[in-house]
Amino acid sequence: MDVILNQIDEALKKKGYSDAKASRLAVGHPSLIKNFRMKRDGDKRYNWASLERLAEVLDLELYFGPPREVGAVYTTQIDHEDFAAIPRVDARLAAGAGALNGDVSLQGALAFRQNWLRERGISPAQACLLTVAGDSMAPTLNDGDLVMIDERRTTIRNRHVYAFVDTDGSARVKRLDLVDNEMMVLTSDNPIHPTETRRGPDMNRMRVLGEIVWSAHAW
Repeated sequence: MDVILNQIDEALKKKGYSDAKASRLAVGHPSLIKNFRMKRDGDKRYNWASLERLAEVLDLELYFGPPREVGAVYTTQIDHEDFAAIPRVDARLAAGAGALNGDVSLQGALAFRQNWLRERGISPAQACLLTVAGDSMAPTLNDGDLVMIDERRTTIRNRHVYAFVDTDGSARVKRLDLVDNEMMVLTSDNPIHPTETRRGPDMNRMRVLGEIVWSAHAW
């Protein structure tokens, strides 16, 4: 338990949370972490569900440690700050009718501060930059905007914006809502574009690429 408590303490410091605040956010009462500390030398049985909820509050993975990188990350230092390079892919996400992309290639990269990425739980090894095409997500996303996709976030959180491959193989960007695991609702921010739905086999044929976590507006 010492290893887990050490990770909890580091995460508490980064978040600026007290034991009681983090415990209350995780399980609704302030004594969870206090109870873990009391068990350090005693009962070694811990409530896994409570640990899971605490990990979510503290932005830790279930193994209780900082998010792990699973691929190559290219880093540099600018003005004594650490930056990670996020690759820019030569492909377009349609905010409207689908954009068909053939073989895609890298089109350089942009550098983001490592601290900024960590604070948002973004793994630079599992993120990429794509360009938006069309106006259906305006004013949130405009034609030509650059967006960052977090490829780890593929579980639908209703009303969030996702990049996905539609049933016809086209790459698109929309707000997605999962209704009773039976229907996917595709919503545009631009009211002139109609809402779409996917049901049954069509819903299952959609492939979520990841959640949009950052954008840069093209002037």
